[in-house]
Amino acid sequence: MTTASGKDQAGRERVGEERMIEKMEKTEKTAKTIRFASVTRKTKETDITIEVNLDQPSPPDIETSLPFLSHMLEAFAVHGRFGLKVRAVGDIEVDPHHLIEDTGITLGEAIFKALGGLKGINRAGCFTYPMDGSLVTIAIDLCGRRNLTWKVQFGNFEVGHIDPNLFREFFKGFVDGLRATLHCHELYGDNDHHVIEAVFKGLGKALRQAVVPLETGEYLSTKGVLDES
Repeated sequence: MTTASGKDQAGRERVGEERMIEKMEKTEKTAKTIRFASVTRKTKETDITIEVNLDQPSPPDIETSLPFLSHMLEAFAVHGRFGLKVRAVGDIEVDPHHLIEDTGITLGEAIFKALGGLKGINRAGCFTYPMDGSLVTIAIDLCGRRNLTWKVQFGNFEVGHIDPNLFREFFKGFVDGLRATLHCHELYGDNDHHVIEAVFKGLGKALRQAVVPLETGEYLSTKGVLDES
């Protein structure tokens, strides 16, 4: 004969087992949905490898031939709460242009690959970032259409041994790789360093909004489809 206490014990064991299975299934599902990607771009001018994790922030691990570019990428990763590893070298003795542009392209491609396409995400994000006396608005739409609107002006001097105007090429490469529309608007600027840094930090914040997963795996579009080519 099974006693009442025996039934209670069996019931507790069954509930405990069900909870354990549920926890294991949840852990397995989470592991499967971690959005991570690695992309390498190697040309006669540059050699770049970027790893990005959209769901597990970690201390940035960034090494490029341009310390100021490394600093900006770190700001992007920290404020976007992305895991980011970058190894990027190039012919900067010729001109930093190649390395800056190709790093933007590779970063965009890595994020697109990590997303696995444009389905099932919030798609758009916008953030206005203050950096002391500078104020910059960044708006991004992961829509499959490659567009950059760049309303940012710099003086006629270098920042971190780089012509700051080259950062437009970084963001043009970025939208090409990511298949995105990006608007960068400088509202106020007290110095060029602050303006550039506000752009990168604002991009991190806006992109974090855009990549938030939706409950459904559908395109967030009235057309029901986005061009991912």
